[in-house]
Amino acid sequence: MVNFKGTFNVVPSLPKQLEPLREIANNIYWAWNTDAVKLFRRLDSELWEETHHNPVMMLGHISQERLEEVAHDDGFVAHLNRVYLQLNVYLQEVTWYQKKYQGDDQPYIAYFSAEFGLTECLQIYSGGLGILAGDHLKSASDLGIPLVAIGLCYKEGYFQQYLTSDGWQQERYEITDFYNQPMTLVLNDDGTPIKIELSFPGRKVFFQIWKIEVGRVPLFLLDTNISENSDEDKQITRSLYGGGIETRIQQEIVLGVGGVRALRALGIQPFVCHMNEGHSAFLALERIKYMMENNNLSFEEAKEIGFYSNIFTTHTPVPAGIDIFPNELVEKYFGKYYRNELKLSDKDFYKLGTIIKDKNPTNFNMAHMAMNMAGFVNGVSKLHGEVSKKMWVDGFKEIPFDEIPIDYVTNGIHTRTHLSNEMYDLLYRYLGEKFIQDPQSKEVWSKIEDIPDEELWRTHERRRERLVAFARRNLKKQIIDSGGSNSIIHGAKEVLDPTALTIGFARRFATYKRATLLFRDKERLASILCNPDMPVQLIIAGKAHPKDDAGKELIQEVVQMSKDEHFRKKIVFLENYDMNTARYMVEGCDVWLNNPRRPLEASGTSGMKVIANGGLNFSVLDGWWDEGYDHEVGWKIGNGEELDDQDYQDEVESRLIYEVLEKEIVSTFYHRGDDKLPRNWIEMMKSSMKKLGPVFNTNRMVEEYTQKFYIQAHKRRKSLMENDWKEGKEFTEWKKKLINNWENVKFISYASESGKDEVKVGTNYSINAEVDLGQLTPNDIEVQIYYGKVDSRDEAHSNSIANMEYIPNGNKIGVFKYKGEITCKSSGNFGFTLRILPKHPLLINPFELGVIRWA
Repeated sequence: MVNFKGTFNVVPSLPKQLEPLREIANNIYWAWNTDAVKLFRRLDSELWEETHHNPVMMLGHISQERLEEVAHDDGFVAHLNRVYLQLNVYLQEVTWYQKKYQGDDQPYIAYFSAEFGLTECLQIYSGGLGILAGDHLKSASDLGIPLVAIGLCYKEGYFQQYLTSDGWQQERYEITDFYNQPMTLVLNDDGTPIKIELSFPGRKVFFQIWKIEVGRVPLFLLDTNISENSDEDKQITRSLYGGGIETRIQQEIVLGVGGVRALRALGIQPFVCHMNEGHSAFLALERIKYMMENNNLSFEEAKEIGFYSNIFTTHTPVPAGIDIFPNELVEKYFGKYYRNELKLSDKDFYKLGTIIKDKNPTNFNMAHMAMNMAGFVNGVSKLHGEVSKKMWVDGFKEIPFDEIPIDYVTNGIHTRTHLSNEMYDLLYRYLGEKFIQDPQSKEVWSKIEDIPDEELWRTHERRRERLVAFARRNLKKQIIDSGGSNSIIHGAKEVLDPTALTIGFARRFATYKRATLLFRDKERLASILCNPDMPVQLIIAGKAHPKDDAGKELIQEVVQMSKDEHFRKKIVFLENYDMNTARYMVEGCDVWLNNPRRPLEASGTSGMKVIANGGLNFSVLDGWWDEGYDHEVGWKIGNGEELDDQDYQDEVESRLIYEVLEKEIVSTFYHRGDDKLPRNWIEMMKSSMKKLGPVFNTNRMVEEYTQKFYIQAHKRRKSLMENDWKEGKEFTEWKKKLINNWENVKFISYASESGKDEVKVGTNYSINAEVDLGQLTPNDIEVQIYYGKVDSRDEAHSNSIANMEYIPNGNKIGVFKYKGEITCKSSGNFGFTLRILPKHPLLINPFELGVIRWA
């Protein structure tokens, strides 16, 4: 390898009139501004495609002659100035957050994620988690949330997919030139890159920081590929989810520990940290270390204070999706750190990596660590919140299932990013600009009814036509690249019908997503797809993890089916699924098919992206569709069954898919009047847009995160910091006192006040209790009645709570009387018990201390 002795950077040379192009290109706001994208296409449409929609690379490769030409084109310059004005107005306008909270808009929230899907030219994402994180930032920008984001800067990113002639997935890794991306290297005042160091076993590892402007939100990416590191350590941030388990822990140290240090080096000290999945959970340790060093706090004090300003969002419904490291590997990287910096014993440190408190852990679970370090924990759909409680129920013994402190915020999508230009123009015309400024407004979306059926249908048909053209182009390229014959290449021009009912299926090819469920009965499928009067076609895309051979076999099966003589023109598999392919598919498909094995789809967001584009969902009642479905907006597969016999369930649900297609979907699509319009189908399109559009978007989602978590965490953090952390120290002492005295807390007596075991509907059933609190007082605890119908006592969400009132008395020290009432609203056989819980205004929930006393 040639060893260069020096480097220099070449930047685009722009005429003065075009200088605003540089600023526009370096803020990702262009990715959701239709006018900006049109501007770059107008500059050079072919180069725009060749550069994978990368305006920075485009400006560096376009000829000076073309730049001079458009600099003297009054129309182009006017277009440029309009887009530049749009950017500046966007950055300066008063936002939702400023109007509602009128507070400090300096970034006090740090959002950490291992991947971010912002736009197709930035290959720092693999799939749904990254797209969700990117949409989170875009909506945070739209809403003006004072947020900064941290990720890793992958030189290769995720793999590029290509298929062999027999349909087997192969992976290719492409090197990214960061200097030709919409990102800039963060520099010191003297012009040198800011570099941060981390202690690794026997060595120091350094990283530099890149910055991406996502509208108002800065995203900082950490990059170990610098000269100060060994060749091995340069590879740490080389690829997303690449390498072995040691590479993974190295990446997570850089993301978590390094991310906190990077923010401090930039002068940013966030009050609140949001962990998007457990990859960044080590950040909690670094926050504790900093508070210990700089605020004279003990580990316990710093941990308790940090707990109330950390948020953890889990995206996985199965334990296999969680990073778990052997204790030996964790010891290798954190042994000195926890002994010397955190002043912890090994026993106390490894307890942080498990929520199971009654046995010594043999491994370190990153999700468990995040839960131990975060006061706010949530799943990403209502159903996923329940699934997460089931998955981690062993860590919450004695706590009723529905009170396990795991909340949920259902995912969404950034509507403008995933909306076709044609549909944007149509919605803008009838809904006004408020559907972009306030996409969660039901009032705005109700105006969908004002759109003439003809206009909505023609707009959608144009997008289907473009999808078919895109699929043909890409299929032709795939065939050429794999060495196909001329006859097969020419045949690519004939696949798909731009007027036929088009079903899309695009996602990661994990086995639980059951990509081939539709293929179980090939004859029945052929009768549906090949009906000459009512033709149906499938467009499929997706990648399998490089180490997932079972997923690759599913892809191969799909490809082989698409080559079958019956299906050659009816089924297309598109290689190298990315944001660009996804865009064409969600904008052009009539139906979005999703058939995971319930409840393994935590949320799923691909189906949300078809909503505003006029597509309809056909899905298992899993993830978000379990909340979104009703018969007016789409179709369901089954009724939410979860069977132990998976093969039987696959058989049942594949038949249901065929049945719904035959009896409902196909017939509704092709039922046309004299005007050739599918009026019933269009009615469903409008219902879907009107009902689902205002709910399943990231503006609603980020507002929910802000109101549920960010503001609450910020208030607690500020409260705990008061009087030079005095409040935090006193709160920690209160917790210690309560836990140390809890074994003395007990019920002395309890009984019905009337002594009767039968009461009438509409009356109250009164209960008296006497409790011994030892050294505690009624200010420290809450006494509650826990009651419900006897026959359904063990069912989730079937029981209720009534707080009991303390009755002052002059009895002996530590003994207190309480009285409470159950309001009898319906007849039946009811039971009750009593319990004592901790109480403090700073507690997020009464279960976080892990103590409860039942009668």
